[in-house]
Amino acid sequence: MNKKISLGLTISLVALACALTFILTSAYNLHHFNQKVSSVENMADTYSRLSELDGLVRENFYTDIDETALSDAILKGYVSGLNDPYSRYMTPQELTASQENDKGVLVGIGVNVLRDESGYILIDSVTTDTPADQSELAAGDMIVAINGTDVLELGYEQAVDQIRGKEGTSLKLTVRRGGVDKEYELVRRSIEVKTAWGEMLEGKIGYIRISGFKESTVDQFNEALQTLLNDGAKALVFDVRGNHGGLVSSVGSCLDPLLPEGDVAFATYRDGREEVLIRSDGEELDLPMAVLVDQETASAAELFASALRDFEKANLYGVTTYGKGVMQNTISLNDGGGLTITVATYRTARSACYQGVGLIPDYDVELPEDAPALDGLSHEEDAQLQKALSVLQGGE
Repeated sequence: MNKKISLGLTISLVALACALTFILTSAYNLHHFNQKVSSVENMADTYSRLSELDGLVRENFYTDIDETALSDAILKGYVSGLNDPYSRYMTPQELTASQENDKGVLVGIGVNVLRDESGYILIDSVTTDTPADQSELAAGDMIVAINGTDVLELGYEQAVDQIRGKEGTSLKLTVRRGGVDKEYELVRRSIEVKTAWGEMLEGKIGYIRISGFKESTVDQFNEALQTLLNDGAKALVFDVRGNHGGLVSSVGSCLDPLLPEGDVAFATYRDGREEVLIRSDGEELDLPMAVLVDQETASAAELFASALRDFEKANLYGVTTYGKGVMQNTISLNDGGGLTITVATYRTARSACYQGVGLIPDYDVELPEDAPALDGLSHEEDAQLQKALSVLQGGE
């Protein structure tokens, strides 16, 4: 028997549905409105406090104010208030330097420097085939003046900035060696930073060192990998000790030839949304592998190591890693500067995020306290590498 609904009941049900929709929508809008009001009130309070402070400074400060420096400091302070060590405001000059660093191509003379206890610039190392190398500058030399101005007068940070510059421009350095000062004139040029290189070790085990993940790292990595494979490598060791990370896109490109087809890594955003960060194609390298890690292996380098282990391609050797499993985006601003801000956590497709935890190695191997720094450590002295080689060769 068919039951019919009267017109009056139909109208009543429609009216009830409309009323319920209105109530729910109003409740949501009211909640949203209250949040907005709260946000506006907080902003108004912040601006009021800043205005009061600015007025007092301008009324009482004993000398002229550098408005640009003040504005930059306010923006930097705002981002630092997030209490996130990875978020920061960058001035236009800092953004340009960051973008060049990501590319892995720098404009300069080819020196790695440290601040000497005297305040002068100590040359720690010289990159081969660069203006500095061709001028016979060497590790241990001290830069004491730049374009005729004493480094102590410039201040260390500003002096280092002045060594950089536009490609093709000249730079005059006063360099102290053995207590004797000598003038050098060099021409800045683009220098590709070496972040991935390889060599064949005994037993046909290929070794690839990756010091960072830049745009240029991918080609360098692929070249090193292909050379080792062409030379008959039977196993591979990837060394990401001291690697603080870099571009996730470069990590993905380096992992692609090593892993099976499928999703490799995901980002998780504040609203719970997940996004595939890395996907591998169908080509997969079938060789025994090992990854060397240490307490400075961080961020994207941890993602590289974690992915190889999670997909059962490699064991990890060394000590527990840093534990940075959060991702940053850099946004260009209208003033020419940039905002680098943490936007998500990330993980591999087969394990949890390692933020604040790090990766515990499969083989816990510490280097002796008196061991040389990593760059000065020979393969024979390297207990972590030797352990990996032993296991890859069938030992324990």
